[in-house]
Amino acid sequence: MSIKWTPSLSVGVETIDEQHKIWFEKANGLFEAGKQQRAKEYIDSMLDFLDEYTKLHFKDEEAYMEKIRYPEIDAQKKAHASFINDLAKLKKDYNESGGNILVIINANKMVINWLTRHITNMDKKIGEYAKTL
Repeated sequence: MSIKWTPSLSVGVETIDEQHKIWFEKANGLFEAGKQQRAKEYIDSMLDFLDEYTKLHFKDEEAYMEKIRYPEIDAQKKAHASFINDLAKLKKDYNESGGNILVIINANKMVINWLTRHITNMDKKIGEYAKTL
């Protein structure tokens, strides 16, 4: 299952949207690598990038929310922490499985669902709130 950013996922805040686009692109690259049975080292580096990029994105997004005094920032922080834990578990499961690419392929749906649900149900509210300022 492919994962692609679409305009319907736009938050309306350029920096957040641009980071979401990169996140989707890299996540898709990880899942494609799994389907193509790429080398473990390649998938390891993709997982590492995704982990670091996710943390950077959440930090930037949270800083923006602080700046605009977004009232639902605590819920966002909890959701972000939960996803970081899920991603760490995915990485751990992958490594403990000896690099079994099925772990990556099976995680595809979980990541797609979380991302699209989080952006649609939570991140879009940031853009809506920013427009009222």
